[in-house]
Amino acid sequence: MFSALDHEMMQRAIGLAVRGRYTNHPNPRVGCVLVQGERIVGEGFHRKWGEPHAEPIALNAAGAAARGATAYVTLEPHSFHGRTPPCTDALIAAGVARVVCGALDPNPRVHGNGIRQLTEAGIEVETGLLETQVRELNLGFEKRMVTGVPRIIVKIAASLDGRVALANGESRWITGEQSRADVQRLRAEASAILTGIDTVLADDPQLTVRDPQIDTLGRQPLRVVLDSRGRMSPQARMLSEPGDTLVFEGTAGTPAAAALQSAGAKVMTAPLDSLGHVDLAHVLRELGGLQCNDVLVEAGSTLAGRLIELGLVDELVIYVAPILLGPQARPMVQLPQIERLADRVQFALHTHVALGGDVKLVLRPSVPIASTQP
Repeated sequence: MFSALDHEMMQRAIGLAVRGRYTNHPNPRVGCVLVQGERIVGEGFHRKWGEPHAEPIALNAAGAAARGATAYVTLEPHSFHGRTPPCTDALIAAGVARVVCGALDPNPRVHGNGIRQLTEAGIEVETGLLETQVRELNLGFEKRMVTGVPRIIVKIAASLDGRVALANGESRWITGEQSRADVQRLRAEASAILTGIDTVLADDPQLTVRDPQIDTLGRQPLRVVLDSRGRMSPQARMLSEPGDTLVFEGTAGTPAAAALQSAGAKVMTAPLDSLGHVDLAHVLRELGGLQCNDVLVEAGSTLAGRLIELGLVDELVIYVAPILLGPQARPMVQLPQIERLADRVQFALHTHVALGGDVKLVLRPSVPIASTQP
């Protein structure tokens, strides 16, 4: 049975872990608090890949006070030699008496091994405290570790009548400043931003984090463009922005691909699906191989609809503005004709919040996506 103090300290560790949400890609977000009695003697969070993890930062802050302390850590301590030494070794060497974990690490190299090493060293270990909240920190990392593909988040800015642009394509701006600022935070949290060539040709987007109040330590999410017919221009604005751009094309070795590479893009060839589009399952496997945890989709209704149709969407983030655009305006998503209500695509509301005059809806599939997909 966990005490009120246990809950308070794990909540504090979660708050610390959140501080790494913009910067520690591709690693999980982790926080750690060290407590003697009811006194915090050290704490830390994992700030950046390659830098010390949360546990050694907290142990260093505690010094000799770590001996006999309780360590509250959001995720099972790292247990193998990588770019940093095992956190289990550091906890054992420091002489902590008890470790409370929010959740087991989904990484197969760690899962259960960290707990086992600590237990074998005589440390009392308890797991599962605020597990749901802890897992929310790292849904993308967890999905990639379990399935090999990233978590897919589709962002949509829409009117009350579910429209994203006028018939002529005009869409700036449907939503207000607070919603657009929130999108900057979504981008900063993402490993990659995925879009289609039609959006690039129509809007020439930058797809970067530009809010000076968001400190990403210079990291920009990977920009990913699906371009089955090689139509992307080497003068596209995103190619002159900081960070990397990856373009998936349907044909290898074309002059267009060479021009994009000269402009700084990386070009990969991908198979096409039955409709002649870049195969999305292939793309997601490639992005998983590139250690992308969360992929934010900022695209038109065709690509958004295709992802939903294939059951590849883990989360919809819809910013709804209090306006009406009428029946000729462009819809949120393009889906095949649905003849029976029983065949509807259904999502469940996860959270909602007012942002100025808009409402942000976060929805997830009513039936969770199978771990074997895609």
